[in-house]
Amino acid sequence: MPIRLPLLPADPEAPFPPADAAHRVPDGLLAMGGDLSPPRLLNAYRHGIFPWFSEGEPILWWCPDPRMVFDTGAFRLASRFRRSLRASAWEVRADTAFDRVVQACALSPRPGQDGTWITQDMMDAYGALHRLGHAHSVEVFDGPRLVGGIYGVGIGRMFFGESMFSGVSGGSKVALAGLCRILARGGCPLLDAQVENPHLASLGGRRLPRPAFLAEVARLVAEPPPAGLWAPENAVFPASALAGVARD
Repeated sequence: MPIRLPLLPADPEAPFPPADAAHRVPDGLLAMGGDLSPPRLLNAYRHGIFPWFSEGEPILWWCPDPRMVFDTGAFRLASRFRRSLRASAWEVRADTAFDRVVQACALSPRPGQDGTWITQDMMDAYGALHRLGHAHSVEVFDGPRLVGGIYGVGIGRMFFGESMFSGVSGGSKVALAGLCRILARGGCPLLDAQVENPHLASLGGRRLPRPAFLAEVARLVAEPPPAGLWAPENAVFPASALAGVARD
């Protein structure tokens, strides 16, 4: 049976359909159409909604239930991995290579996926958000080489993760741990990881029912963003600094 979806109006500030109107199959599919302009994207994220579609498809908007999230202050790395970081020469940085991180995420193969959902239009859209100060990346460098990264959207004291990659084994874990460290120290308690998968669950992600997730989003996006959250003094540090973040 064909799925009927609301078509978003031309006004990027127009309200989205209520989240509880999202389809159960596929989980969270809510609406279609519109555009990827900064006002539309920020409007979506403020309501716990994100775009996800493939090349050749219309823009599709999602709000799944439950949601995969990380509590930034409780993020833990496994002890074996933590021990390997103690002598690591890697460095964690933020917002020094945003476009490279997004491109690397687009090029990274994903199990069970043929191609990428990070189209050129998506790269352009998040690049525009980054230049406006709303989208951020955390990068992991081994000397001049980018070995891992993650990017997403920050509003108020809420961060919405979009995608991450590993150029070298462990690169995405360090990027995620580094992002959680930056957010936790800045008073941002929750990181949205969107849809549950085994890899995120293995790193400590938890399922949060959609009503509880949306309540947290509404509260956190309304708070003022932390001053200097992405400044070098807060967001540049050796990966070995994460060696104390352990999970057994």
